[in-house]
Amino acid sequence: MNLVGHLAPLAFGLAAIGSGIGVGLIVGKTIESVARQPELAGRLQTLMWIGIAITEALCFIAIGVAFIPFPAP
Repeated sequence: MNLVGHLAPLAFGLAAIGSGIGVGLIVGKTIESVARQPELAGRLQTLMWIGIAITEALCFIAIGVAFIPFPAP
């Protein structure tokens, strides 16, 4: 029985949930920051997109790790 193969769907789900929460926090804090200092909207939006890209990259890395064939102990 390949345990890693059975854990891959769990890794997909956790990666999707984690990145969804992360992106939600990033966007929410950016909106809050723009409401406080509207003159920084352009700079904050750029930083928001960089944060979203890094968060999604971590999600893709987690999904990729699920496909690495680990040797059985």
